[in-house]
Amino acid sequence: MNGSRANSSQIHTISAYVANKPGVLARVALTFARRGYNIDSLVVSAGRDGRYSRMTITASGDPAGLDQIIKQMNKLVDVIHCTDHTGENTVIREMALIKVRITPSERSEAFQIAEHFGAKSLDLTERSAIFMVTGASDKLDAFINMLAKFDVVELVRTGKVVMARGEEET
Repeated sequence: MNGSRANSSQIHTISAYVANKPGVLARVALTFARRGYNIDSLVVSAGRDGRYSRMTITASGDPAGLDQIIKQMNKLVDVIHCTDHTGENTVIREMALIKVRITPSERSEAFQIAEHFGAKSLDLTERSAIFMVTGASDKLDAFINMLAKFDVVELVRTGKVVMARGEEET
C-alpha cells in the first residue's frame, strides 16, 4: 500500500464459505454495513458441493472493525467459515469485458494494446470490439486506462476471486 494513503481505508479480500440458502447474502451484507464497511465487490458462486457457496468480498474501511466483522460472520448460522486473506499467499484475479468504439484505422492500435495485456477479442464489428482481460486489479486498471483513448462504450468487471496457494484451503 502506498505510504501516503491512510490505513483507515485499507482494502481487504475476504472469503466466506456459506450455506446456499435464501437470505444469506443479505445477512452477510448487513454485517459489513453495520460496521461501516463498504463492499467494493462481491462474487458468489456455487462450491464443489451445491449445498454451499463461496463468497469473495472486497471491502474497505477501518481495519480495527474487520476482526469484529469476521467474528460476527463466523457466528452466523449459515456461514461455515469466513477468512480475511489480505497479506496471505493467495491467487487473486478478476475479469473485465470492455467494449470500445473503434474505426478501422484505430483497430490495429487497439489490438496491439490488447495483445500487450494478454486480452482476448470476443467480438469485432466494423465500428466496435469487445475485449476480455483477466488478472490482478492493477493490470485491469492499466488496460482500461490504455483503452480510454478510444471511445469506451461499456465496461463490466467481475470483482475479485481468491484461492489460497498450495495445499491450504481457502
